[in-house]
Amino acid sequence: MIEILKETARYLVCVKPVGTAAQGTQQEAMPQLLSAQLGCGIFPVHRLDQTVGGVMVYSRRPAVTGKLTGLVSQRQMEKEYLAVLTGHPQLPADTLTDLLFRDAKCNKSYVVSRMRKGVREASLSYEELGRADALSLVCIRLHTGRTHQIRVQFSSRGLPLLGDRRYGSRDEQCRTALWSWKLSFRHPVTGKPLTCTHLPPDEYPWNLFQENLPK
Repeated sequence: MIEILKETARYLVCVKPVGTAAQGTQQEAMPQLLSAQLGCGIFPVHRLDQTVGGVMVYSRRPAVTGKLTGLVSQRQMEKEYLAVLTGHPQLPADTLTDLLFRDAKCNKSYVVSRMRKGVREASLSYEELGRADALSLVCIRLHTGRTHQIRVQFSSRGLPLLGDRRYGSRDEQCRTALWSWKLSFRHPVTGKPLTCTHLPPDEYPWNLFQENLPK
C-alpha cells in the first residue's frame, strides 16, 4: 500500500518506497501500483531514482500532467532532500554549481570542466544539520534537476552519499542514503500553495540523526 499524503481530483502526493521505480510500464512501478490502489489513471510528473524514496507528486488527469510538468521545468516546484554524506563538508552551508555530463550508456553522470555537447549546468544548495562520527546529515534544495545530480556533485567533492556504491561509497549496510522529504508547489488550477513533507524511515542510517532531522 502506497502512503498518500494529499489526494485531489487532479493530482496526488504520495511517498515512494525505496526500491520502487518512479515511472515505467512494469506492474511494480509507481503508476501501476497507484492505479491499482486508487482505481484510476496515474501519470508521472517528475523523476526520482529507484534507490531513493520519499515525497512525489503524480497527475490523475492527462490535461493536468502538462501543467505540473511545466511547474517542474520552470523551477516552480521546490524539492528538498535529506542525505547522509560520507565525511564532513568544509562549509556548514553552501551552493554547489557544476557542469555535468551524463553517459546514457552507463547511466552515470560526471562533473566536467568545460561546456560541450551533452553537458548541462547543475546547481544545488545545502545546509549541514548534524554529524555522527564520520557521517554528516545535510538538507538539500535543488535548483536544477539533472540525472543523479545530488549524488555526483557531492561525490566529486570527496563526500559520496552513504550506500551509493555507484558514486564511491564503500558502505554496504544500506542503499543510497538520499530521501525526498519536502515538496512545495502551487495547485495547477487555483494557484493555491501546497507543501507536503515526510521524514525518512526510522532505520539506519537515518536513526543516527534522530535529533537533527527537520521538525
